[in-house]
Amino acid sequence: MTIFKRLLVATAIAGVCSTGSLAGEVMIAKGVKSIDMELNDEKFTIMRNQTAGNKISALYETTNRGKPQPMSLGKGVETLGELEFIDYMKKAQTDEMIAIIDSRKPGWYDRLRIPGAINVPFTGFETKAGAIEAMEDDMGVVQKEDGTLDFSKAKILALYCNGYWCGQTPGMVKNAEFALLRMGYPAEKIKYYRGGMQAWTSLGFTVVGTGK
Repeated sequence: MTIFKRLLVATAIAGVCSTGSLAGEVMIAKGVKSIDMELNDEKFTIMRNQTAGNKISALYETTNRGKPQPMSLGKGVETLGELEFIDYMKKAQTDEMIAIIDSRKPGWYDRLRIPGAINVPFTGFETKAGAIEAMEDDMGVVQKEDGTLDFSKAKILALYCNGYWCGQTPGMVKNAEFALLRMGYPAEKIKYYRGGMQAWTSLGFTVVGTGK
């Protein structure tokens, strides 16, 4: 193959890969350009914005970040990509046993977030009372009269925070003094969207908030 032909092939490949599909199309998955949802009293459309000049929020445009978080937060805890996370969002519309949770502090949540997510700050798991309150209010856990916790109706949690480098979801799941796993929450019901807001915004997915 001549150098000229190689350049033509490389250019053609770049045209396909630049949008994740055929040039000029922006897809979420094969054949899917947008998804209409209604979740937690919010109506929204998940889609990707790759229009010329569109920029990632200033909250996530730098690489001056903390250390990368592990790919897994513990045995049995599933790590999600974007498509898997969106699938849980779709299911949560009709399944009350699935909760889409933003584990960041309220200041982050109010500035920019994934639509349909509820805010359950990881800081609540720094005390036993805070952890139990959060699990009872938003996760389907019941504290019995003898003080023990009943996880029989615990919800599937799809959790995210700022992204690969952010320790807020890892804190809620395993690192805080009264983290979910330490309190006995079933690992198989915890789903970790590791990419979080960093990945979500870099792909141009729909967000709520100004980012300011």
